[in-house]
Amino acid sequence: MEEKQRIQIPRVKLGSQGLEVSRLGFGCGGLSGIWNAPVPHEAGCLLIKRAFEKGITLFDTSDAYGHDHDNEIMIGKALKDLPREQIQLATKFGFAVEEGQVAIKGTPEHVRKCCEGSLKRLGIDYIDLYYQHRVDTTVPIEDTVGELKKLVEEGKIKYIGLSEASIDTIKRAHAIHPITAVQMEYSLWTREIEDELIPLCRELGIGIVAYSPLGHGFFGGKAIVESLPVESLLNTHPRFTGENLEKNKVIYQKVVDLAAKHGCTAPQLALAWVLHQGDDVIPIPGTRKAENLENNIGSVAIKLSQDEMREICEAVTMNEVSGEREFETLAKYSWRYADTPPR
Repeated sequence: MEEKQRIQIPRVKLGSQGLEVSRLGFGCGGLSGIWNAPVPHEAGCLLIKRAFEKGITLFDTSDAYGHDHDNEIMIGKALKDLPREQIQLATKFGFAVEEGQVAIKGTPEHVRKCCEGSLKRLGIDYIDLYYQHRVDTTVPIEDTVGELKKLVEEGKIKYIGLSEASIDTIKRAHAIHPITAVQMEYSLWTREIEDELIPLCRELGIGIVAYSPLGHGFFGGKAIVESLPVESLLNTHPRFTGENLEKNKVIYQKVVDLAAKHGCTAPQLALAWVLHQGDDVIPIPGTRKAENLENNIGSVAIKLSQDEMREICEAVTMNEVSGEREFETLAKYSWRYADTPPR
């Protein structure tokens, strides 16, 4: 695509406290493994810089991504070559290893320790958007957000976010300090947040950040047109294995067929569907490949009418999706103290 023809990514307000971000963000976690094989830092930095050159300014990471905080270290290297004032950097805290098990930890002391560690690894003076990655139900949310409020007052973070929080938690947290964004899994095959959480966020002026908007790459053909890496946790994800995967392939083909009608790719249509949920819903797809980045950006230019949106929803109904989503499975078997996600 020639430079003069390139797609302009709009800028929108995220939440009601003044944060402005690109309409499409970039989820950085996949660059450090878990779902894919990790990429070398040099390659990861080049992809981040390319995303910025294309108009993406919201980059999402976490102190839990990659071995020994690898993802934050990589992002810190990339930031050295980018104009800091034009970047909206989001990172997260909330995990700890206790008694050999991954636990959720939200004590004020842990909040501050994690923040200081992220600032150092990222090589920055402040974090634009700081999320509690998962909510620790053994610690009052008022205590956790109270410490985050102090960090805002100290200038170490600008805005506060929550990830995978329940309705009650969001309300209580917002009463202590305005929450700018709630990050939730949201895609064509994960839509539980539509009934209660999205209306609540809109009532309170909170933005919604949609992680895994392509269903962990499913709508990009992962496990269907391309095999999963041996090291990927998706090999144990309920929706990507056995009979569930065979049933879900039917959903993928429906999206492929609809995309052909619109003259676009399946991942572009799936992302466009999320983008059309409202300007306050910001998808943050991740990728390891430059061609996928270009493909994702192309979704911004796709226009869907209400009838076309309805057609997509009718083609992919939630009762057709086979298997639990990732958070439900991990919460059941791997995590201690996690907040209950809304249904």
